Amino acid sequence: MRDHAPLAAAARLRVIETLLAVFERAGFARVITPAFEYEEVLALGLGAAARAVTVRFVEPSSGQVVALRPDITPQIARLIATRFRDQKGPVRLCYEGTVVRLDRAARGQRELSQAGVELAGLPGPDGDAEMIALGVEALAAVGLGQPTIDLGHLGLAREVLASLALPAPALEAARRCIAKRDGAGLAVVLEAARGAKPAIEFARRLPELSGSPDLLVAAAKKAPTAGIKRALGELSAIVAAAKARGIDARLHVDLGEVRGFDYYTGVRFQAFVAGAPDAVLRGGRYDDLLARYGRPSPAVGFAVDVEAVAVALETRASPSARTKQSWQS
Repeated sequence: MRDHAPLAAAARLRVIETLLAVFERAGFARVITPAFEYEEVLALGLGAAARAVTVRFVEPSSGQVVALRPDITPQIARLIATRFRDQKGPVRLCYEGTVVRLDRAARGQRELSQAGVELAGLPGPDGDAEMIALGVEALAAVGLGQPTIDLGHLGLAREVLASLALPAPALEAARRCIAKRDGAGLAVVLEAARGAKPAIEFARRLPELSGSPDLLVAAAKKAPTAGIKRALGELSAIVAAAKARGIDARLHVDLGEVRGFDYYTGVRFQAFVAGAPDAVLRGGRYDDLLARYGRPSPAVGFAVDVEAVAVALETRASPSARTKQSWQS
């Protein structure tokens, strides 16, 4: 939680205004959602990881438990499922706002400023490629051109883990090892697997299946099940559709991506740029989310971390400019 003095505030507002202008030109209508709402409503759209970092309190007048939003996407899903229930065709909405998450390491809270888009009603590679291309365009507009787009597929991870025939505790351990790129630990966990040998061998290689999109061809040849082959085919189609749009970005594939396992259903993508130690943009496909609010629909979206973008832009500035900015922030 922090204040921003005039120059720092102006820099972040320019980022937000530029992003929203790009989103609106692309046909995304801006909406505003509340900073907090009833916890039981918000929790419908949150995965286990997001629920674990949610700040809750009791609303004095009603005695109800309410929550500060740790993620805006579930709110947009609720909005689309209710206010836009009868709209025909895809729904395109954009937003900006802050989210608050528990930071257990610091024993406090962390406030993040975001600007993002959500697209409901457009399935498959076309919707995914549209979001990836829009994210690259938005980053270029704020001055962060030619990002690296990291692509994973949570449907692939689910198919791989389901093929192992592991007991529930070992299944979670396998997922953690894959997430940490812990090949040695994964090998130990896989000793308890009762699935087919080709599936176990494919899972064993997941932590190292990262690199150029060209690896998808070789991975598909080794795919041990129809579900895994289908997920790899979807990811290949997304790469092809993104390239067909002529995006100015480096594409990187990471088949060991399992973060967001209880939230995303298909592609998960992140954007990295020089000057930022972590992703400045995160998004993906979440086809099951709107159904939780009463309107089944495919959906995909992303959020830009405004603070991370501002820091990356400051880092790219001259040393004298960075010094001046730091004193005035």
